[in-house]
Amino acid sequence: MVTRDTAKVLFLNVGHFYAHLFMVLFATVVLALETEFGVSYGVLLPLATAGFVVFGAGSLPSGWLGDRWSRPGMMTIFFIGIGAASIATGFARSTFEIGAGLLAIGVFASIYHPVGIAMLVDGREKVGRLLGVNGVFGNMGLAGAGLIAGILTDLISWRAAFIVPGLVAIATGLLFLAFNRSEDRAAAGAAKRAADPVIPRATMIRVMIVVAVATLAGGIIFHATTVSLPKVFDERVPGLVTGTAGIGSLVAIVFALAAFTQIAVGQMIDRYEIKPVFLLLVVVQVPLLLLITTLYDLPMFVASLFLMCLVFGEIPISDTLVARHTVSAWRGRVYAAKYVLSLGVSASALPMVGYLHESAGFDALFAVLAGFAGVLVICALALPGRLWLRVGVSAT
Repeated sequence: MVTRDTAKVLFLNVGHFYAHLFMVLFATVVLALETEFGVSYGVLLPLATAGFVVFGAGSLPSGWLGDRWSRPGMMTIFFIGIGAASIATGFARSTFEIGAGLLAIGVFASIYHPVGIAMLVDGREKVGRLLGVNGVFGNMGLAGAGLIAGILTDLISWRAAFIVPGLVAIATGLLFLAFNRSEDRAAAGAAKRAADPVIPRATMIRVMIVVAVATLAGGIIFHATTVSLPKVFDERVPGLVTGTAGIGSLVAIVFALAAFTQIAVGQMIDRYEIKPVFLLLVVVQVPLLLLITTLYDLPMFVASLFLMCLVFGEIPISDTLVARHTVSAWRGRVYAAKYVLSLGVSASALPMVGYLHESAGFDALFAVLAGFAGVLVICALALPGRLWLRVGVSAT
């Protein structure tokens, strides 16, 4: 029998799937728009910039409303709103209207991370594996975006790539609304009080600084790689696939396989200290990003898969650090601040990808990202704790 908690977790995981799917549908659709609108990739891609700006900036009011008003209520708005915004984008008649539609998608997508993640970890002691599974759903959204957008664009049109998922999201929102009407808020409040950790102030400040810097550097790497991968495969793996659907399918395979790294990492940080696990994930990224600049076809595909495993594997680490170092009443706002940094830098990642591609190609992009990976190594070393694995859940 499915318990209420299991059903709630499933809704929240599906929400994470939607948040990332809708935000990157355009990354694959844009390949078809180059022909329809007669505009280059480097000019079209920045149309999504405003949407990614509000995806990050909107986390602050969303987190505040979730903490002060209602997290379930905000999640209902998320499901229905993001679906309606996607449908509106599908009816766009100009590049301006496409940009406006992507902006609206970003507004509603900004609700998920500060509200959905805060709901997910409330009342739980070990959250690493839970966040890992949730992260898989988010990354499946990235994988599904390439596959869904590619297939719907090739079989119907680019408009269907926005309209069909939008209808599904609205239906999910109506189901969540019905589910939420019988939610036991008194029990939820008790769970929140039980979850509050007690941590030395100096440790909390140190960890939050590390989280902030790592969020900035890791956010640029995450968004630059996920957004650019369809175009990277379009140019670097011509011997493996052709066509929008083929490229979208290959991207989907990479994201889907890499996503499961988060479950393994989540289980590790529930059992071991976070510092050595984090360091292991980021130290390999620097040489790998530099190596990728020399690869094509199958070696490029394999290296990209390995890279995305490392990038996705980082996701439950920072969320677990926040869960272990904040009280429930403020957790939504702390997550909001974190995602303002992470998702806000995605706005700079988009024009950066477009500019570097137009001016110097993807070799320059990977070299820049290697520099940001070096910053992540420093962040991992700055965390409290030992450099080697030690059995036992740690607050750091």
